[in-house]
Amino acid sequence: MAARRFGSIRKLPSGRRQARYVDTAEREHCRTFRTAAEAARWLAAEQADRNRGAWVDPRAGSITLAAYAAAWLARRSDLRPTTRAKYAYLLDRHLAPVLGSEPLSRLTPSAVRGWYLALRLRHATTADDAYRLLRAILNTAVADEVVAVSPCKVKGAGQVRSAERPVASIAELVAAAAAAPEHHRAALLLVAWCSLRRGEVLGLQRGDVDLLHGSVRIERAWSAPMGRPPVLGPPKTAAGVRRLAMPANVVPVVAEHLERFTGPAHDAWLFTGQDGGPPSPRALDRTWADARRAIGREDLHLHDLRHSGLTWAATTGATVAELMRRGGHANPAAALRYQHATEDRDAAMAAALASLAASAPVLELRPVETTANRSRHVPGTPAGPDSADEGPHPL
Repeated sequence: MAARRFGSIRKLPSGRRQARYVDTAEREHCRTFRTAAEAARWLAAEQADRNRGAWVDPRAGSITLAAYAAAWLARRSDLRPTTRAKYAYLLDRHLAPVLGSEPLSRLTPSAVRGWYLALRLRHATTADDAYRLLRAILNTAVADEVVAVSPCKVKGAGQVRSAERPVASIAELVAAAAAAPEHHRAALLLVAWCSLRRGEVLGLQRGDVDLLHGSVRIERAWSAPMGRPPVLGPPKTAAGVRRLAMPANVVPVVAEHLERFTGPAHDAWLFTGQDGGPPSPRALDRTWADARRAIGREDLHLHDLRHSGLTWAATTGATVAELMRRGGHANPAAALRYQHATEDRDAAMAAALASLAASAPVLELRPVETTANRSRHVPGTPAGPDSADEGPHPL
């Protein structure tokens, strides 16, 4: 029995040919062509796509990027407020104005490449952030069978290119804390010595501090989404919920802060705003801006204090797992950034060993005779007292 033919072709009164087929959802798809051969080729291509699972409904791809992205963002119930605000900002400011009106089926790799390269000339980091967002949206569109393939094919685009951040010295931290207002000194020390994020240190309450055992518990954080009021929520990652030991030099500073600046209630904020209420995530930034200016280190951001603390921890011989726990990292990749500190420390130890060797008697090495050296001997001339040796001299 002959196989059933896919689709059909009929001749229109105009002389052109109309090809049609019905998909598995009983939806009809039609296109008109100049010749029957062109119509047959289209039907064959559609059938081939269906057979290899690459077929998508052409009408699904007619939705614009802006409309699909808005629906995509609305469905992402897993996003933190700060992440949601960042995605909305990237969509509104950088994606929608250029690509938003394009139907998904008409987005081409060349259009995406042109948009990305133009944005990268102005804002390199933002361009990579926006490209990663676009790639995630279009990957979902492929999974939803809205488009067959993603047009995000720019080689190297979207890669995280984090420049090496500067590290503060311990003396600079002490000087900066001394230059800061008294009610924020403990905060700067906790950011550095306990490697806390800004939102984590501002989310601390009296009950989170255990002076008896010299520890601090992190279980909440303040965040400031783009263009929105600050919100209180869990730390950045699940690994961010942790209890950390405070170095002995930090404990008395925190104890004095509790006595002078924190309310007696168990849930009183460790650091408060000017009105005595919850702290502003921007307040500590302003304090640090003045402090770093006072010590002549305007290249240091507040987050660099956390970076410095983890770098110091690495020099003590901390393992990647220990750095992950102290920093509240969810994956080893973030903690590995601080392993350069152990390499630097190893170089410093090598230099120290060399200085020890410099004070010892110099070891004089006699030249080692090789086959090449013997081959340069001119016949008829004295070969020297060592000419009979067959191998290198023992040291």
